[in-house]
Amino acid sequence: MPLIPEEPQIHESAQGPRAMAAGHPAPTPRPVPGPRSAASPRPGRPGPAPARPAPPAQRPHPGAGQSPKSRPENRSEQRSGPQIQLIPAPVDGALDAAEEAVDLLLDTGRSPGDILVLTTGEQHPWAAHELSFGDAAYWAQQDARDDVFFADASAVERAATRPVVVVAVNGGADDAAARALPLAMGRATALLVVCGDPQRINAVLGAGV
Repeated sequence: MPLIPEEPQIHESAQGPRAMAAGHPAPTPRPVPGPRSAASPRPGRPGPAPARPAPPAQRPHPGAGQSPKSRPENRSEQRSGPQIQLIPAPVDGALDAAEEAVDLLLDTGRSPGDILVLTTGEQHPWAAHELSFGDAAYWAQQDARDDVFFADASAVERAATRPVVVVAVNGGADDAAARALPLAMGRATALLVVCGDPQRINAVLGAGV
């Protein structure tokens, strides 16, 4: 069922960052390759341990007041997919919108190691810089989970699951988003944020994502 664009809020069941103006993401400067900020070290550097996703709700013990019918419903809830949030943005503004979404998530307490950012078109400058040191060193930083990890959507199958996945639909082949979004949803355990053209994204989401 197509996702209806809404006020682009990055929210989850308990909390979420402030709302952003739909269709008008605030431009943010592209970060130069290297550390995102003094508070968020570049992957590979020592830093605080990333927050772990909340454990699944405990299944009720038989005879504890839960009927047999209620237990399968609880298991179904545990297997539900991530929440999906659409942030409308033009192709040339999708990466800026994704970076703004990351900043909002960090502002509301998300650990940098919880977040994976995928791009369908031009790579994020950080990813391009780190890949210049070799493929193995680049992917090792993903496993370290010290910071936000940026990757090309074509390599999403190599990406590990994280609580939050942000996808910037910033170009690429016509079917790039169609291939990337279903796989990105499989990598997000709590929240999938998609930044790009709503019509294009809804066409993919409505196709069975």
